[in-house]
Amino acid sequence: MPHAGFAEEPATSPVLSWETGEGKSYLIPALEVPAFVLGLHLFDRFLSDTNDYDSDLHSIRKNLTSATVIDHDPFSTNQIGHPYQGSIYYGFARSAGLNYWQSLAYTAAGSYLWETFAEKTPPSLNDHIASGIAGSFVGEALFRMASLLLEGGGETPGFWRELGAAAISPPTGFNRLVFGDRFDAVFPSRNPEVFIRLRLGAALTTEVDTGGLTHAFKNHEGSLDYSIIYGLPGKPGYQYTRPFDYFQFEITAVPNADPISNLIENAAVRGLLLGTKYELGDDFRGIWGLFGVFDYLSPQIFRVSTTALSLGTVNQWWLTRRIALQGTVLGGVGFGAAGTVGDQAERDYHYGVIPQVLVGLRGIFGERLMVDATGRQYYVAGKGAGGGISTSDIGGEIISRLNLGFTVRVYGPHGIGVQYLISTRDTSVPGQGDRHQRVETVNLTYNFLGHTRFGAVEWRPEEVAGR
Repeated sequence: MPHAGFAEEPATSPVLSWETGEGKSYLIPALEVPAFVLGLHLFDRFLSDTNDYDSDLHSIRKNLTSATVIDHDPFSTNQIGHPYQGSIYYGFARSAGLNYWQSLAYTAAGSYLWETFAEKTPPSLNDHIASGIAGSFVGEALFRMASLLLEGGGETPGFWRELGAAAISPPTGFNRLVFGDRFDAVFPSRNPEVFIRLRLGAALTTEVDTGGLTHAFKNHEGSLDYSIIYGLPGKPGYQYTRPFDYFQFEITAVPNADPISNLIENAAVRGLLLGTKYELGDDFRGIWGLFGVFDYLSPQIFRVSTTALSLGTVNQWWLTRRIALQGTVLGGVGFGAAGTVGDQAERDYHYGVIPQVLVGLRGIFGERLMVDATGRQYYVAGKGAGGGISTSDIGGEIISRLNLGFTVRVYGPHGIGVQYLISTRDTSVPGQGDRHQRVETVNLTYNFLGHTRFGAVEWRPEEVAGR
């Protein structure tokens, strides 16, 4: 009972603590995710040029009992739109204090609500994978980047940091704004080693082999590329106990792309889900384990996108006192799609199970020079989901991507570089023979570099003078 003459103080919600879990909420994202699904559904229902969103009780009852299918939506909608949509579901739960696995469950639930209630078409297996699984990979990377930006502002991040974090992860910004002190605590990064690069490029030359198909392409393109490696191995004291304590995120946009659906030329997320660190001798450090992978690649005349689980390792080896070699090897299996870019409707592609491999090497020479090479290969096995030039008859195809880069630091964080990219697609079409497609580009780039040593991690004792 309160003392006479004093009003009873209203109960207050506990403030979120990322270390203890106090103040986290299961209820708030359970309300936010359906509300977002409803809002997006109404937007699409009244403003889109299709009746796919005119769901009713009949379509809902049918979807509740229907088996999942492989849908025929445009490639960019399925492979970029759905992962980003899933990242919104994920972000609501994650920024409310839930961990990766709990937030993954909310992401899957959001995908189920959308596929069952918001669309009148049958639930789609590929959309569940893209939204529910790839959405969690994209969402965790965005949440970590937004949190890192906020963390740099101390206990009270300023307006521009708050705005930047909201742009990176809109659900994080929403929960911080609407719930105030409840979710103001910034997720602790635990001081990872981070390498960030922003790159502006202009094509010097572009060579294209369309494989005998009629494709519009550009010989001169600009590009805007952003990448971050978070949790580079070798940092003394840093542990890999949480999913995505190591991840790499990269995205490349082509501002003058035509059609606009080719705006995103490359997007990739690779994050350590379960694993640990290791060391070999005094000069070698690494991490290994199970990685979650999302890839999207669209080099003008063909496309491929996958959601995968891969086993692999990321490591660094000090060859000399000033020369370091960083390496990545990943191999696994995913589910995704591939096809040509010959139709404006983006339906000339097919789905399948996709074994894939990635090998990357980066040579770092002091603070002045970096040479890097990354190769990716996908084997797409499956039947088609689209029309076009008989992709439904393609039994398999091999898609490869090689990226070679040479970067010189000129002054402070500023550098210049040359980048060579070659992307190839080889298919076998019954009755039509083999087909080979190729896009080859050389770019001159300006680089804004976020690390004085190109991301080389130092764990060795300081060099003794005179040695």
